[in-house]
Amino acid sequence: MPWCCIGCPENAAWQVDGRTDVEARDKWFYQAIATSPVMFRRQPGQGSVYWLGLNDADGDYLDGGRRYRLRLPLPVPAGLLWSVTVYDAQTRSQISTEQGTPALRSLFELRDHLDGDAIDPWFGPDAPTDPTAPWVRTVPGRGWFTYLRVYGPTAAAFDGCWVPGDPEPLDSAATR
Repeated sequence: MPWCCIGCPENAAWQVDGRTDVEARDKWFYQAIATSPVMFRRQPGQGSVYWLGLNDADGDYLDGGRRYRLRLPLPVPAGLLWSVTVYDAQTRSQISTEQGTPALRSLFELRDHLDGDAIDPWFGPDAPTDPTAPWVRTVPGRGWFTYLRVYGPTAAAFDGCWVPGDPEPLDSAATR
């Protein structure tokens, strides 16, 4: 599974079994820069859960020249809100394109897409054929990664009952 949970220690001091988990702390601060103790609460209804997506369903790094679909079962286990945000792999900043939308958020861009069993956000350099499909433009020649953020996570975010799908490549690497 390409997704990994970020900030998994249950405390902001990065203590696991009486020691500092330096590797996890290093990964976090490379990605996120700052923390808050509430970000590490692992109790339903409190804090947040971040899933980092670096690879597609085939295990390849996400490529700005390819198209992807991400299947997310509904409901996403968020008591408050959730989002999928795309970042440039070189700058670690939100992706910058003429579309001007690096994130798809449950309260805004996705609010009219939350009926049914799943939602399928799209990512790629070109818009999907369905003009109503939620989509984030990527940049050919640049890698990217994504965070799936869940705020006020429910029990399903912790007990494995809910699992995000993997970004599925919709074209071959040779067609970029």
